[in-house]
Amino acid sequence: MKNNKYRLYFVDAMRAWAILMMLQGHFVDGLLDNAYRDNSNLAFSIWQYFRGITAPVFFTVSGFIFTYLLVRGDQQGMENPRVKKGIKRGLQLLFIGYLLRTNIFGLLKGEIYSSFYLVDVLHCIGLSILGIIGIYIFSSTKKKFVLPLILFATTIILFVLEPQYKIMDHIYLPEMLANYFTKANGSVFTIFPWFGYATFGAFLSLIFTRFKDYKHLYPVAITTAFIAGLSLVFYSSPFVNYLGQTTGLQLFADLYKNNYLFIRLGNVLVVFGVFMTLRRFMMNSTVLKIGSSTLSIYISHFVILYGSLTGLGFYAFLHHSLSPYIVVPGALIFMVACVYTALKYEDNKVVIKTKAGEWLQQLSTNAEPWIAFSFRLIKDTLFRVRVTVIKLFRLAKN
Repeated sequence: MKNNKYRLYFVDAMRAWAILMMLQGHFVDGLLDNAYRDNSNLAFSIWQYFRGITAPVFFTVSGFIFTYLLVRGDQQGMENPRVKKGIKRGLQLLFIGYLLRTNIFGLLKGEIYSSFYLVDVLHCIGLSILGIIGIYIFSSTKKKFVLPLILFATTIILFVLEPQYKIMDHIYLPEMLANYFTKANGSVFTIFPWFGYATFGAFLSLIFTRFKDYKHLYPVAITTAFIAGLSLVFYSSPFVNYLGQTTGLQLFADLYKNNYLFIRLGNVLVVFGVFMTLRRFMMNSTVLKIGSSTLSIYISHFVILYGSLTGLGFYAFLHHSLSPYIVVPGALIFMVACVYTALKYEDNKVVIKTKAGEWLQQLSTNAEPWIAFSFRLIKDTLFRVRVTVIKLFRLAKN
């Protein structure tokens, strides 16, 4: 494998780890019987804690990778070709997010189920990419420090204010839009506060870009990641409590009661530190391929587990019904199946898209005479209806 000194292989490896953690997390959480969900059980508690790290890592890495590529070239603002690609990618993720929640059987009945409007991780990552692009374009004409400052400030503000906006139900908005801001209707994720992890990842990418040629980049980055990460995990709550007692602001008191965002941010930094430390062992081609195929893996897992498009997935038939002795090996098999399916698709993506294009073209060609006939039939029918209506009006007038 060709070694690109500017490619951050450890980030690809982190993304691979995050998607695999997500696969097993969704499988176990969806199928494990409630009788075995015992927080006093050490194994379950450890699993639950690490499962909570997955989404923050995924959002942070997504923001990191996108922004790292966005600012790598010399062109700025709208002249940057990555802006157009990013907008396309963001909209694509939104489209796929809704597509995966589409139920064909419902459409055949002329009905769109309410689950179609729920917001999931793809929606939020897509919007996060668009949001980062917006911040990038706004700051492209400003001083260089403005972009990282806005990104970092966005993270802090979203995390600090989370107790205030999470209780809003946004009933004044259409449900489809409200689902991006509240979980009241069943959304799995909301754009806030998760956008904060994406902006923090974007902020980190700017730091790496700025010091990419620095001789001691990794020793300094690893040390900083561990110190900052562990400080957030163990000391962010006492610090927030101190701010609450000192200022008397209810905002900090509410944040102290559930300071999960800053703690998880600390977890993310520790994960960064671990993967940077082991970066020399993160160049396995399969691992990197998994890291670059996360969208395909996500789609395959959604179809198999949740029955996307049909509703016929493991979740529908085995929801909270299996013992750990079945769930654990089942999760491993599920991970292998999803990854294998996705990587096979990636290997044959060009051929599949070509064949699909040819099939659609042939379908369009074959359907063209019928479409033309249908239009003529509709046109003739409308003309006859018009003539009939005119005659009726004339009779009524006479």
